[in-house]
Amino acid sequence: MLGVDSPPPIAFEDFTAAEPAVERLEALYRRNTGFLAERFAAVMSGAMPSGRVRACYPEIRVGTDTHARLDSRLAYGFVHGPGTYATTITRPDLFRSYLVEQIGQVIRNHGVAVGIGESQTPIPLHFALAGDAGLSFESAARLDRPLRDVFDVPDLANTDDAIVNGEQRLAPGAPGPLAPFTAPRIDYSLHRLAHYTATQAEHFQNFVLFTNYQFYIDEFVALARARMASGDGVFEAFVEPGNVITRPGASAPSGGQAPARLPQMPAYHLVRPGHAGITMINIGVGPSNAKTITDHVAVLRPHAWVMLGHCAGLRNTQKLGDYVLAHAYVREDHVLDADLPVWVPIPALSEIQVALEESVAEVTGLTGWELKSIMRTGTVATIDNRNWELRDHSEPVRRFSQSRAIALDMESATIAANGFRFRVPYGTLLCVSDKPLHGELKLPGMASEFYRRQVNQHLAIGIRAMDKLRAMPSERLHSRKLRSFEEVAFQ
Repeated sequence: MLGVDSPPPIAFEDFTAAEPAVERLEALYRRNTGFLAERFAAVMSGAMPSGRVRACYPEIRVGTDTHARLDSRLAYGFVHGPGTYATTITRPDLFRSYLVEQIGQVIRNHGVAVGIGESQTPIPLHFALAGDAGLSFESAARLDRPLRDVFDVPDLANTDDAIVNGEQRLAPGAPGPLAPFTAPRIDYSLHRLAHYTATQAEHFQNFVLFTNYQFYIDEFVALARARMASGDGVFEAFVEPGNVITRPGASAPSGGQAPARLPQMPAYHLVRPGHAGITMINIGVGPSNAKTITDHVAVLRPHAWVMLGHCAGLRNTQKLGDYVLAHAYVREDHVLDADLPVWVPIPALSEIQVALEESVAEVTGLTGWELKSIMRTGTVATIDNRNWELRDHSEPVRRFSQSRAIALDMESATIAANGFRFRVPYGTLLCVSDKPLHGELKLPGMASEFYRRQVNQHLAIGIRAMDKLRAMPSERLHSRKLRSFEEVAFQ
């Protein structure tokens, strides 16, 4: 039998402090991905190995023999009962601050050490060489054997959402999950993010705005470039598709290259230290896009995401330009039916709701009873058929009326439901752009004037809300409403 070429094994070591534990994770990951890169370079030079080449992800392991924990107010940072828990880790350099916080919470809350060592889960070559142009279709085609005969490649059998969906079935004696995502699942999403948004994962910020109109992106870009030109000291960079980076006071962008055409869901990042800035993504139209992008952004463990977009107003009392703050959702998007049953309620999160409502008041200058003249709080219905009006719509209109829906769109419930599923705080603030049930449809000239007038204000409200959420302690923002019975320790 042919052997396996692997780095020398490294035993698990216990740590009682988070910083050195993460340093050990980083050292293991660098060593093992470096090993794979060296072996691949050798193969490209003609030195084909006789057996397999393999290196594995680092792993965190923790055990406790008691149900007790020190602080019962926390929504995360503790395991749900006695036993052993573990998770594989990728890109500890990217997730350093997150890992320091999560490991530190577990150590403090249970008074135990965490073990750091190597897992039995191979690192796929594609993920080990992320961003390396040497791994291409042309280079793999030159080999006289399939790449997967020599190296481990991505395996969808261990790349799923069983943990966050509450569907994982453990083998007898196997450790329970410590984190919501495994390393292969995270690596898969990091690659998808680069593909869909044309920006690398390290540029994403912890406060994410989604929109379904390019008008919002245009306004965000203009604002970001103005902030860079002014050098106000708040943001340290602005990143556009192609990883084009503009820094405060710079006369021209540095690094990256703008793509010849925009990607499917372009992302833009106003960067603050510690990933505390704002990422804005144009997700386009439809629940499929909304699910796709949130499936992948979720692995970065953002502190909040909010949908800013346009909707159809369903009430005669609404005016074009009114705001809708969603406090409930009718889910007729269908893309999440297999992952999150439609009977699961998607609760409003008070921290997000208050931040959005206060921001509307501050930006518009309206308060109390006057604020109600431009904003309603109510149910948003999300559907998957953009042209529902072209069929006999008496039946859907009856359902919308029974649900007390006040607005209709194609993304908001999907984004909120995936936030619920992935334990990412979520919210929705929409702007009424037409009223199809009352004959008020956008005409070209009217639409241009409407967009010019409203987009600037709507975006300002979203940014103000993110500033408010940033000021909150993460322990308060990550609500216990999003945690299940047997929850993982990591947020």
